[in-house]
Amino acid sequence: MSYPVVVIDNGTGYTKMGYAGNEEPTYIIPSLYADNETVRRRSNDVFDDLDFFIGEEAAARASSSTLSYPIKHGIVEDWDKMERIWQHCIYKYLRVEPEEHGFILTEPPANPPENREYTAEVMFETFGVKQLHIAVQGALALRASWTSGKAKELGVAGKDTGLVIDSGAGVTHVIPIVDGFVLNQAIQQIPLAGRDITNFVLERLRERGEPVPPDDALLLAQRIKEQYCYIARDIAREFDTYDRNLPDHITKHCDVNSKTGQPYTIDVGYEKFLGPEVFFHPEIFSGEWTMPLPEVVDWAVWSCPIDCRRPLYRNIVLSGGTTMFPKFDKRLQKDLRVIVDRRAKKNMEASKDPNRQITYDVNVVSHDRQRYAVWYGGSMLGSSPDFGTVAKTKEQYDEYGPYICRQNNMFHSVFD
Repeated sequence: MSYPVVVIDNGTGYTKMGYAGNEEPTYIIPSLYADNETVRRRSNDVFDDLDFFIGEEAAARASSSTLSYPIKHGIVEDWDKMERIWQHCIYKYLRVEPEEHGFILTEPPANPPENREYTAEVMFETFGVKQLHIAVQGALALRASWTSGKAKELGVAGKDTGLVIDSGAGVTHVIPIVDGFVLNQAIQQIPLAGRDITNFVLERLRERGEPVPPDDALLLAQRIKEQYCYIARDIAREFDTYDRNLPDHITKHCDVNSKTGQPYTIDVGYEKFLGPEVFFHPEIFSGEWTMPLPEVVDWAVWSCPIDCRRPLYRNIVLSGGTTMFPKFDKRLQKDLRVIVDRRAKKNMEASKDPNRQITYDVNVVSHDRQRYAVWYGGSMLGSSPDFGTVAKTKEQYDEYGPYICRQNNMFHSVFD
C-alpha cells in the first residue's frame, strides 16, 4: 500500500502541515511552545504527552506558562522544543505512522549543513521516517508559482529561473534561482517581516492612546494588520489624502476583551498604510536597516552573473503571508522599474551611442498559492516522481549516516 508524502513547513510564526497532492495544508498552527509546569513538577519524562503544549494550546496558556518560539528568523534555535513540535505534528495532528510515509521538511536558504544533518538524525532515528527530503523554501515557492498565468507565459524558463521574495513572520529572504540552482552568494536577508509590522501597528495604537487590552495586544495588532493594512501606491499622496479629511479614513475595529468579555472599539487610521510601508521606507521602523525592498531586489539581481539578470527581473515571485498586502506586487514592480530604468538611462548616456537601447522587462508575480507557496510547492514535489529521486531513505541513512542530508539535490546550491 502506498501512503502519501507528509509535507511540514516550519516557519518562524506558523507551522503548515498536510499531505502531498492537496492544494492546502491540513493544519496551520503557531510555531509556539509552552511548558506545562504542573506536569513537569511530577514527571521528568521529556516525551510525556502532557508536559508541554504547542500551537493554539500554547497560546491559550500565555498567562500561566512560559511561551517560546523555537525558530528565530527562520533558523531553529531550540532543537529540543523543535523535536517536540514535530512529535505533535506527526502523532497528534496528522496521526500517521512515520515509518510508513515519506516526509518533506523545509529550510531557509543558506541553512547551516549541520542543521540539516541534525534534522535528519531526529527524523530517521527518533521518528523512523521512511524517506526524507529537506527542501529550500524559496525553491518550493518557485515551484508553486508554476500554476500562475504569468509563469505559463514565461514557459520553461519561468519554471526553473526566478527571484523569490519569501516573507513570513520572522524574516524576509530574496532568493535568486537560475536553472534550478540557488545562487547562494546572491541571497539577501532582510531583518524585517510580519512580526515587525505587527509590533509597529501596536506601537502606533498605544502612542495614540487607543484602549488596547494588555492581554490581547499582539493578537489585536495582528488582526488589524491582516484585516485593514495595505500598500500605498504613493506614500506622500496617501498622507495628503488622510490629512485633508482624516475622519473619512478612520476604520472602527470592534473586538471583545478575552479576559473580561467586555466589548471595545479601536480607531484604525494611518497605520493601515504605514505598517506595510516598512518594506519601502524601513527608516520609519528601524535605524539599523534602511535599504528598501526594491533596492535589495535590485542588489540581489546584480549580484548574479550578467546573463542571468534579465530572466530574474522577468520572474520575481512573491511568497508568504507578509507579501499578501493589497497592491504589494504593483508597488514593488513600480519602484523597481524606476531603479532599473534609471540605471539603464545612465548606462546609455555613458555609452555615447545615440542608437543604443538598454531595456529590462520587470515582472512581479502574484498568484493564488502565494500565502502558503512554500507548503504548496512541497505538495507538488511530494506528489511527483521527482520526490523518489531526491528523497533519502531510511536504509541509506542507516548505511551512510546523516551526512547524506548535508546537501540537497532538488534545487541545487552553487557558490557554497
